[in-house]
Order: sequence, then C-alpha cells, then structure tokens
Amino acid sequence: MGNEQAAERRKYPRIPSSDVVSFSERDAMEHLGVSKDFSPGGIRFFATGCEIDMGTVVEINFYVGKTFVSAVGKVVHATDVDALTQDVGIEFVELDSVATAILKNYYHENAAKAGTDAA
Repeated sequence: MGNEQAAERRKYPRIPSSDVVSFSERDAMEHLGVSKDFSPGGIRFFATGCEIDMGTVVEINFYVGKTFVSAVGKVVHATDVDALTQDVGIEFVELDSVATAILKNYYHENAAKAGTDAA
C-alpha cells in the first residue's frame, strides 16, 4: 500500500517531528526514542534497543512544539527497521483535556506548513 492510500485512511494526516520521546509499559523501565510524526490521534517514533509488540499499552511523553505532553497509547504497528530499531505507531487511548487541546491547536496551526489539510 502506498503512502497516499495510508494518508487517505487516516483521520488526521501527520505532522513531521524529530524530538526525543520517552515511553514505557506501565510500571516498567523507561525507554527513549525519536519521534517521526504525530497528529491528535497518535504518534510514530523510532524505538532503539527494545522490542515492542502490537497491542502493547505504553505511557509516552513527547514534545508538541515546545510543550511537553503525556499520553497513554496502544501500539498499532511495530516494524523492524534494523537489528536494533523499530518503527512504532501509537494510537492514543488516554489523553487528558489539556494535552488534547495542545495537540489540536498545534496541529491546526502547523498542518498547512507540513503540507496537510487540517481543516
């Protein structure tokens, strides 16, 4: 499936990013990754040095612009990039009202710059 078809299926097109994220299963060791893109519905990042399985629920902390946001999400895809790195997609399942507002505002302000239609 091409990127155009994947983008058409998404509720929200993604905004590129490249910030450090931290994530962990509840009450487990924290890991670091690098964000690739995000939207109000989820985030995609590269995780290095750990394996994440589909369906795993993780707590994730990341930046939206210059604001730090925390969420709980479910792994909807995890693809090996190489022997140490996975491309991980998270769908948010718990996001407080402040984080939701921050994400939506940032998204609508920056989607045009990223070449997406956030109307």
